[in-house]
Amino acid sequence: MTSTDTASVKKMPLLTLSAMVVGSMVGAGVFSLPRNFGSATGGFGALIAWAIAGTGMLMLAFVFQTLAVRKPDLDAGVYAYAKAGFGEYLGFFSAFGYWASACVGNVSYWVLIKSTLGQVLPIFGEGNTVWAVGLSTVGIWAFHVTVLRGVQEAAAINRIVTVAKLVPILVFVVILLFYFDGGIFADNFLGGDAYSEPLFEQVRATMLVTVFVFLGIEGASVYSRYARRREDIGRATVLGFVSVLAIFASVTMVSYGIMPRDELAGLQQPSMSPVFESAVGTWGAWFISIGLVISVLGAYLAWTLMAAEVLFVAAKDRDMPSFLARVNDRSVPLIAMVFTTVLIQLVLLTTLFSDDAFTFTLKLCSALSLVPYLLAAAYALKLGWTRETYDDLRPENRTRELVFAGLATFYTAFMIVAAGLEFLLLSCIIYAPGTLLFVLTRREAGKRLFSPWEAVLFAVVLIGAVAGIVGLATGAITI
Repeated sequence: MTSTDTASVKKMPLLTLSAMVVGSMVGAGVFSLPRNFGSATGGFGALIAWAIAGTGMLMLAFVFQTLAVRKPDLDAGVYAYAKAGFGEYLGFFSAFGYWASACVGNVSYWVLIKSTLGQVLPIFGEGNTVWAVGLSTVGIWAFHVTVLRGVQEAAAINRIVTVAKLVPILVFVVILLFYFDGGIFADNFLGGDAYSEPLFEQVRATMLVTVFVFLGIEGASVYSRYARRREDIGRATVLGFVSVLAIFASVTMVSYGIMPRDELAGLQQPSMSPVFESAVGTWGAWFISIGLVISVLGAYLAWTLMAAEVLFVAAKDRDMPSFLARVNDRSVPLIAMVFTTVLIQLVLLTTLFSDDAFTFTLKLCSALSLVPYLLAAAYALKLGWTRETYDDLRPENRTRELVFAGLATFYTAFMIVAAGLEFLLLSCIIYAPGTLLFVLTRREAGKRLFSPWEAVLFAVVLIGAVAGIVGLATGAITI
């Protein structure tokens, strides 16, 4: 896209950017919270988990707010910050990982939709049957065509869908407050009599779930080139995060007052549906199911837009092969969209071989996203430590922003460890072949392929990928 094209693009106001953040985060995850938390912990553990996740992600939200102000020249935030802070290969790593995470997350949306339909039409099972994959394929390419009509048109659709999908979630919380049983909640508070895992392990089991539901917190940052005012990026990020945290915590906690924890743990996904049905009757299941379809399709649209945008901007900055920067007559990144849709299709096919496709895609998506988040937080920490931009731009904020960045860096690093070796190796299987795009990019520019430390990093990723493949082949790792 030329500078003239960029200047002619319509700008988004604060509320539209906030809707992009909320629309990105409120998707499949919220409808799976009752079972995911019920199978892991009780009310006390859930409060601790949301406190940790809320604090960590709030710090990350502040990081994106800080970087939007201190580095206004960096577009497509997550990728651009990693490159500026740690070099071209890690910048590529961040862009590719963020893009792959978005694609895997989009597959989880289709799995959940078909699992919802499977409650009425058994041919769809839990979203991983041949019929489910076939219908999802039609939906994937239908959205591909929609996005090619233009980013602004798709953003307008997302704004409408964001409002529509919040209604059933808010109705769920408000109505269940009238059915809330204090006795059931008290029994569930410590996990129930049958739950004996240590509290730390209970909380740890929820960590990748909390990461998944907060994915999209950087939505406004990714669309920084569309913002009317630069300061709106940070405001939209924090506003969207606070709104979504309140929604997620409310859905989780109110469910503990409706059903015993062991029953919550045994529900079929989307678990919000049977929880609501148990309180209000059959219409409740239909109400939540319709809301889920609207919510998930809206989130799918937002994430598809963000995924293609990251590839496009990276290619425009010559950090991805130049062919990914091609656009159509509506200024939509055409080749980047094709790559995005194809990867979604490939990951969708793997769900045919998964015993629990939704949980698998949820956790893999979370694991892939943590590396880009860690690098963005570490860049903010680096700026504060080296005082870059702080000499003449709000130097009085340095200590506060340094603390925020340090906490965000610690949180994301901890989450990578908490994810476990299995998903780290599966992530390497995706990252390793992606380096081929980096090789093509360097050859186009006539530059040296790797610096010595980058070569070491690539070797580690390659070893991890081989170990992951061996683990899958031997059954040590299952999907």
